[in-house]
Amino acid sequence: MQQDPSFAHNWTAEILAARPLILPGRSFVYPAQADEVERGALEVLVRPVGNGMPFLATCALGFRDLAVPSGVWATPHPEWMCAVAGGYAYLINTIRPDEFTMLPYRPVMQVFPAPLDGLLLFASNRTILAWAKAGQAWESQRLSDEGLAMISVENGVLRGMGWEMRSDQEIPFALDVRTGLRVC
Repeated sequence: MQQDPSFAHNWTAEILAARPLILPGRSFVYPAQADEVERGALEVLVRPVGNGMPFLATCALGFRDLAVPSGVWATPHPEWMCAVAGGYAYLINTIRPDEFTMLPYRPVMQVFPAPLDGLLLFASNRTILAWAKAGQAWESQRLSDEGLAMISVENGVLRGMGWEMRSDQEIPFALDVRTGLRVC
């Protein structure tokens, strides 16, 4: 399990090995309509700093595969956290935990903080989604037929490789990190 504090944040999070026998006063399940969410779920004890009450976040597991991430990431908004459980990503307001967004990627294959650009990046097998302080900033066009690799951000340019089925090769791509548009 990964914990990433790349952005300033107003909360602490403890990833628990199992659901506690005695639940805290507040607990939330993400997504609320999930069946058998506890089986393999990511259990996170969240403590907002200042004016929020602690709560247990139970995040439904996507996939039991080491190739997909699981853990907690800080986001560009200091009150929000990102919890990823087996590739299912949940952005949770730590002050009002009933407010959350589940990303559409199933699964998220990589989470990449870009704090200098104020973005948290999520890579699927084909596209990249950027999350900013105010929410989703952009989603890239299709960059790969099946799999993205070597994602890095430097001087405002997001670079990586995407596999192209027609040529059976890894093809480089470069995106403007502010807009998500291809620059080459």
